[in-house]
Amino acid sequence: MRADAAPQALGTLLAELAADLEGAGVALAKDEARDIVAAVLDVPRFWPATNRDALIDATAVDEARHAAAARARGAPFAYAVGRAAFRHLTLAVDPRVLIPRQETEVLIDLVLEAENGGRGTVVDVGTGSGAIALALATEGRFDRVIATDVSRDALAVAESNAAFLRDDLRAPVDFLHGSRVAPVSDLRVQAIVSNPPYIAFAELDELPRSVRDWEPPLALLSGEQGLATTRAIIRDAPPVLEPGGLIAFEVDTRRASLVAEALAADGSYRDVSVHLDLTGRERFVLARRA
Repeated sequence: MRADAAPQALGTLLAELAADLEGAGVALAKDEARDIVAAVLDVPRFWPATNRDALIDATAVDEARHAAAARARGAPFAYAVGRAAFRHLTLAVDPRVLIPRQETEVLIDLVLEAENGGRGTVVDVGTGSGAIALALATEGRFDRVIATDVSRDALAVAESNAAFLRDDLRAPVDFLHGSRVAPVSDLRVQAIVSNPPYIAFAELDELPRSVRDWEPPLALLSGEQGLATTRAIIRDAPPVLEPGGLIAFEVDTRRASLVAEALAADGSYRDVSVHLDLTGRERFVLARRA
């Protein structure tokens, strides 16, 4: 990639990026170049194709070149451009946090529906980029949102996203460092939501390289065949949840029944239910504090 970054016509930049990406073996290089420019300029995906004569400033040219270079090295698209869409939000992301997934958006709908739009305090355990916490804070009617994470690096990303979205927040969001529900052990809350690490260590090699080689293992992997973190949250959550309070997980589709069984066997929960993702797979498990 060329290091110079002077203002230039969009069409020229697209051709340059496509050539560099194609040379690195990136599939659909022209589409990738278009999508990189659209992300950098924060415009609709097909805007670059119809505005090839637009003049792009030096800063955006440089950012697009750096993003294309990262894609050429194999970085996931979201890491390359430094942002990812989640529901109506655009979040900053980098290899310190997982890239928010579309399927996780369904978890927000389930929580808001179960809580009639939200009330009291909700805790997002293992917040990562802050996607779940910030979606609940911008869409729900909660009095307070608390986001916890064991990774200080992840919390730095989440706090940055919250600062950027501060004018859209309908509830205050607090970020607490610590493992699982430990940071809120002295509170009583209405809901606990989590997309915890749920990949077994033995399954690491089965993941796509774009995940295995780039996303943080701390946010991906868990012991006990991927269930250690989820089971620990199930065990530790009851003293924190109000009676009737909601607990909601995103889980591995292969283990949803095991998570449901763990909730039922604990004795502290009722109304355990399993819900499907957009592809019809068992992805979410909800329950109420007995």
